[in-house]
Amino acid sequence: MIEFHNPQGSSAQAEEPYTLAFDLADGINTTATIGLLANGFADSERFLRLLGDALQAQFADLELRIWNKGNASITAPESMLQEIRGSCRAVVAAYGH
Repeated sequence: MIEFHNPQGSSAQAEEPYTLAFDLADGINTTATIGLLANGFADSERFLRLLGDALQAQFADLELRIWNKGNASITAPESMLQEIRGSCRAVVAAYGH
């Protein structure tokens, strides 16, 4: 018999539910602009472009904008974040390797 050990430990921090949401399927938001933010790891931008293609196949009026911070070891520059905030209703950030 094989037994598996669950390596999940307990946490001193209480879990907080993630409540932010943006529903493209509601029929209202399908013309929104969605930002795609790549972290700079190899293939993170490629992954987001493929994700964007899939989203646009589902929601033809959806506008996508892509950013790549270019260096996974830094935070996104404030100017980039301001540009994203000013032009997008929601953003997807992705990591790649």
